[in-house]
Amino acid sequence: MLILFVCTGNICRSPIGELLAKRYLAASSINIASAGTHGLSNHPIDPSSEQLLSRAGIDSQAFRSKRLTAELAASADLIFCFERIQRQEIALLAPAMSKRIFLLGDFANIAAYCSQNNMVYGLTVAERLESVIAAAPLIQGLLPRADDIEDPHRQSFDAFERAADETNKELRTILLSLKKHPLAAPELHTAQFM
Repeated sequence: MLILFVCTGNICRSPIGELLAKRYLAASSINIASAGTHGLSNHPIDPSSEQLLSRAGIDSQAFRSKRLTAELAASADLIFCFERIQRQEIALLAPAMSKRIFLLGDFANIAAYCSQNNMVYGLTVAERLESVIAAAPLIQGLLPRADDIEDPHRQSFDAFERAADETNKELRTILLSLKKHPLAAPELHTAQFM
């Protein structure tokens, strides 16, 4: 399974999502990548995002941005974005993926609902994620819409901290929702981000 995090430039939010998820899911077989809807290729991560990840013990110096292509989107099994406009842009680029593109906060709400209602199935992380994806069309309309995680690019360090905290909170909600299932395996590593 490939999880793809997509933001605008692939230098601020999506690298944080990618590298945190890689840390949390290190013991699983999940592949994780990121891209930007309008990003230029081969740019380093924003220094503020790098600093935040460094606080969590994650080295991001080797990270380089890439632009989202139709092929990359189509190769993913699950796409997380940070703003509703990005979801629309991704769906226009790869229409066949539309049922697998989620605002990160919306997917966290769906996963939590599925966990609370014993709708998470499977022995592996990938199988449990697939069970949430399958249930999403039935559940999404019942839940409040999540807020966008605002782009901190060219803003204060506080804006980066808010975006990182929100991203981490949503990821932890998803992963802990998967972990609650009685057949949950392997162990998910959900250490605090900051």
